[in-house]
Amino acid sequence: MAISAKEVKELRDKTGAGMMDCKKALVAADGDLEKALENLRKAGIAKAEKKASRAVKEGKVFAKISDDKKTAVLVEVMCETDFVATNDIFGNFVDGIADAALAQNAEGCVIDAVLEAKDAELKDMIAKIGENMKILRAYKWTTEGQFVSYIHAGGKVGVLVDVEGEADAEFLNMLGMHIAAFNPPYVRPEDVPAEMIEKEKEIATAQLAGKPAEMIEKILVGKINKWYTEVCLVKQAWIKDDKMAVEKVAPKANIKRFLRWELGSEL
Repeated sequence: MAISAKEVKELRDKTGAGMMDCKKALVAADGDLEKALENLRKAGIAKAEKKASRAVKEGKVFAKISDDKKTAVLVEVMCETDFVATNDIFGNFVDGIADAALAQNAEGCVIDAVLEAKDAELKDMIAKIGENMKILRAYKWTTEGQFVSYIHAGGKVGVLVDVEGEADAEFLNMLGMHIAAFNPPYVRPEDVPAEMIEKEKEIATAQLAGKPAEMIEKILVGKINKWYTEVCLVKQAWIKDDKMAVEKVAPKANIKRFLRWELGSEL
């Protein structure tokens, strides 16, 4: 049967598939739009499954904060090429993944729920774009304070920070940049596992072999405090003033927690 250009366009607008694919699907479905749409979706799923083994090395880490700043998410979506990663279509898809994460009635890792909610759309995107894609990570947090996010290099590094207390916008924005740049493993010394502290003490003690025990004890205190300035965010030298520790910049701010993700680091 004859298929009109209007029918082809309508199917293309609904699916994003190519003109020829839409025409073939309509011909095969005898002009039935819904059947053609279903067939295209099935074909898209088949294409997505074929592409599932292809490596994904590009993509985007993306943060989204609710208008009241009480809920926030950090998501990571991978694709094959930088060309797709910087494409508006992919960017809109990632934004939709963030919305799906925000919609979850949970705290912490929500990747399983997001994957379930976005499975069909993900397969459609793979068929439409022609690259393998993976929704790699999704975290959701709520706070009594406020959130700030920082995205570096178009999504190569993403930071989400939960802060309570008094902190102005300049400090919060720079805090995200600081975490992205210096990558501290912990917020404060109390967060460092005891076994890690003991390991550092062992290493330092071995370096001080032969010195009196009382001297070693005093030197150890200094070495551990120096180590804290490397691994603890609040003890690190502030990105804008290396003579001042982060905790001194905004003393009434309580940095509760943060996420810092590098693109593809979990692959």
